[in-house]
Amino acid sequence: MTERIDFETQARYIQEVRERIGSIRPDRKPPTYYIRTFGCQMNENESEKYTGMLEMMGFTPASDMETADFVLFNTCCVRENAELKVFGHLGALKGLKREKPWMMIAVAGCMMQEPHVVEEIKNKYKHVDLVFGTRNIHELPKNLYERLTEEKCVISVYDTEGYIPEGVPLKREHKYKAWLSIMYGCNNFCSYCIVPYVRGRERSRAPFDILEEARILAEDGVKEITLLGQNVNSYGKTLEEKTDFTELLYRLSEVKGIERIRFMTSHPKDISDSLIIAMSELDKVCKHLHLPLQAGSDRILKEMNRRYTKQRYMDIVSFAREKMPRIAITTDIIVGFPGETEEDFLETLDVVRKTEYDMAYTFIYSVRKGTKAAEREDQIPKEVKNNRFQRLLEVQDAISLKKNREYIGRIEAVLNEGPSKTDKTVCTGRTDTNKIVNFMAPEDTVGEIINVRITDAGAWSLEGETV
Repeated sequence: MTERIDFETQARYIQEVRERIGSIRPDRKPPTYYIRTFGCQMNENESEKYTGMLEMMGFTPASDMETADFVLFNTCCVRENAELKVFGHLGALKGLKREKPWMMIAVAGCMMQEPHVVEEIKNKYKHVDLVFGTRNIHELPKNLYERLTEEKCVISVYDTEGYIPEGVPLKREHKYKAWLSIMYGCNNFCSYCIVPYVRGRERSRAPFDILEEARILAEDGVKEITLLGQNVNSYGKTLEEKTDFTELLYRLSEVKGIERIRFMTSHPKDISDSLIIAMSELDKVCKHLHLPLQAGSDRILKEMNRRYTKQRYMDIVSFAREKMPRIAITTDIIVGFPGETEEDFLETLDVVRKTEYDMAYTFIYSVRKGTKAAEREDQIPKEVKNNRFQRLLEVQDAISLKKNREYIGRIEAVLNEGPSKTDKTVCTGRTDTNKIVNFMAPEDTVGEIINVRITDAGAWSLEGETV
């Protein structure tokens, strides 16, 4: 259910915070903020909302955690490594807060929806000021006001599925491209995954709200939008209005000013032929499909509760390539799921070799407390998982390099996103098929889709020159 934010109440809290933050720093300068984001694109989109609210409250950006007056960790709990990093940062900030007692620390996101994590923060990290989850991010001004007036840790984590708040202010990281969330939550309950427990059940945004946001983004100069959802293929199932993801793509393609539409993530059990046909017919929809495999063994797929077979997956890929011969296909793969045998792993390698992914995001299975897979006793030894992981990387890296080299000599349409983060002397952007390209270009072409001839290729990116 959609919930319109009470703008009058939120404006009051924002104003109350603005009036109080002037006294936070001893030197009375405007306080600074720093946000560290862990996890998926959904988290990145939510961090943009935190940024928008903080700047409305009078905070200014800091270059790093050490110089910030307000630090916010937007957390992920999909893998153990991300959680350990958060706890490591929290521990490191304890000493800094002793030096700057006015400093405030907030922890938000998926980790905070796990009760044992909240308890650990309460018991071991008493220097944390704010704790809130994934279902009430719009309440940051209210929570911050309570912290400033009561001077105690504010914990605000909702256990309910919650509404979809519309109208949360945000500040985008990129000027010419934007995230656009179309749904929240997940109903799939894969046996290794914690997401349905921390993000709640599926809730789809109303088409009107999505289209209106796309129009506003276009008016603000955005050329490319990426539609986000844990499983975009099941969009619309919770709506009273009869619609689906394919129909949404057709309607979004009519928005003037939006030149490119991307989306993620697709679940193989729900993807339809009509979606693939729509991708082939709609010029604005990018010819890139992210289709998580996770494993190539039917036995492991069943135990993961993925609800498709190896053959069904391969059939989807074949149909997509039949309709779009130059489509780029990327995937997610987990190595070392409980009970995985060498034969099971070889089935995964077989799919990788036959599919020839443009890129694969590969992960070593991580035990997630609260999931079915975590209860199993047939966990795979670390050294076996590491060995299989390296073998998978060797196969996929060679394929990625081969696929990228096929682009050499081609002229590709690339959205010039401006200077690269790693090398300010060159521009960076992506092709329709989501390949990263680094190239020299005139400054007045930033924000435009321009032609670039590909001159060289590595496993992760392409090099080019403007045409």
